[in-house]
Amino acid sequence: MAGQVEVSDRLLDYVRSVSLRDDEILRDLVAETAFMPALSAMVTMPEEGQLLALLVGLTGARRVLEIGTFTGYSTLCMARALPSDGRIITCDINERWTRIARRYWERAGVSDRIDLRLGDGAQTMADLLAESGPESFDLVFVDADKTGYARYYEAALTLVRPGGLIVLDNSLYFGRVVDPEAKDPDTEAIRALNAALLTDERVELSLLVMADGITLLRKIGGSAPDPTIPRNTSH
Repeated sequence: MAGQVEVSDRLLDYVRSVSLRDDEILRDLVAETAFMPALSAMVTMPEEGQLLALLVGLTGARRVLEIGTFTGYSTLCMARALPSDGRIITCDINERWTRIARRYWERAGVSDRIDLRLGDGAQTMADLLAESGPESFDLVFVDADKTGYARYYEAALTLVRPGGLIVLDNSLYFGRVVDPEAKDPDTEAIRALNAALLTDERVELSLLVMADGITLLRKIGGSAPDPTIPRNTSH
């Protein structure tokens, strides 16, 4: 049985050369974010953005929720993968970052599919539950403050339909999850959630050793929606 391949810079360059399908708009967004040195590590890796777009298509998603927008790379990737009547609701607390995001969404021609909400993520999820009811989303992507992940996950389980997908980013948290000296609140929060998910019988689970760790969680019950049946996609 083959073991895990160590991904060197050379191998990553090869993977990107044979599989990455980004474009000028996405590359420009990455480049602009790179000029924010203290925050550049927060941008979604291009291959992760491509994976998110693939997951939107595979699940037949028409309503997507994203917790944590930053400069909008992952939002853009998922919005492009939605059908013309699909919608993604994305939320963040920083207006400066999301101003950058809006420019690129407009440039890509997908701003009409994106509903940006500024404010606390947990409160936004509570508001959406009141607005749309439970099981009203097909896919939820969480990439926000790590100490809030447990709350976001529980709210996502309520909001996503049976058979729908929850995606958690940063599940390996820069590799700190295996460092016994790492006792900071973010690392501890990710460790605790990872341990809890292993025995959570409400979901099917796979933790991908990709980027900074990506956890895929399929809510047990149900199947992919029939794309010929109209669904509520109002903001």
